Amino acid sequence: QAQLVESGGGLVQSGGSLKLSCAASGRTLSNNGMGWFRQAPGKEREFVAAIAWNGGSPVYAESAKGRFTISRQYAQTTVYLEMSNLVPEDSDSYYCAGARRAFGSSRASDYTTWGQGTQVTVFS
Repeated sequence: QAQLVESGGGLVQSGGSLKLSCAASGRTLSNNGMGWFRQAPGKEREFVAAIAWNGGSPVYAESAKGRFTISRQYAQTTVYLEMSNLVPEDSDSYYCAGARRAFGSSRASDYTTWGQGTQVTVFS
């Protein structure tokens, strides 16, 4: 069983940047796609970005395009989400997830392993 631990969340002013990290332990996820989702209390989990097992084929939600960058080294299980030009609407708990297959996906149902989340709060 793999475990995912997110870090890097925090409090940032609007227009600022944060870099989230997701480290895996236990069963390797080096052959699996990885993704980032976010969720506010009382709302559905929302897709942010995903990446394939080899660090290629990144996909982004419309809200993340041009501002967020997902990355991982080839077949490594540490995944990053660099966020810039943050706005208060980006305030959420951010979750890292390991996909069932080699490529990432925008569907939460395609992920089998989830972290506990890291809180991002953007103030104006």
